[in-house]
Amino acid sequence: MSDTLNLMGRVLIALLFIGGAVQKLVDPAPVSGMIAGLGLPPLLIWPLAAANLVMGIGLVLGPGVRAWAVALALYCIATSWFHWQLRADPWQVTIVVKNWAIAGGLLILAAQGPGRFALRLGRGTGGW
Repeated sequence: MSDTLNLMGRVLIALLFIGGAVQKLVDPAPVSGMIAGLGLPPLLIWPLAAANLVMGIGLVLGPGVRAWAVALALYCIATSWFHWQLRADPWQVTIVVKNWAIAGGLLILAAQGPGRFALRLGRGTGGW
C-alpha cells in the first residue's frame, strides 16, 4: 500500500510541474511578463518550461526520483523568492507558502525514496 501511495503522491506533485510547463508553452505571456517585471530576460520562460516538464516526468518515472525530488524542492524554494518580490499581491504570498509546503513534501520523498514503482538504473534501491 505504501508503494502505491508513494506513486500516487509523486504523480499528484508532478502534475503541478507538468501542468506549469504546459501552461508556459501554451500561453507564455503572463509568466514572461512576470519575469520581465522582475528585471530578468523574458526568454527564461523556455528553459523554465523545459525544466518543469523534465523534472515532473522524472519525478514520476525515475530513475533518480530522489535527485528529482531534491531538484524540484530547490526549484520551489528558489522560485519563491520571485513570488515574494510581488508580495503586495496576496495571491503571490499564497504561492510562496504553497511552494515551501511542496518543497517540504519533496524533501520527505527524497528521504524516503520512490518505493517499488519507479524505473531504476542498476541494482538496489538505496541510490539516487
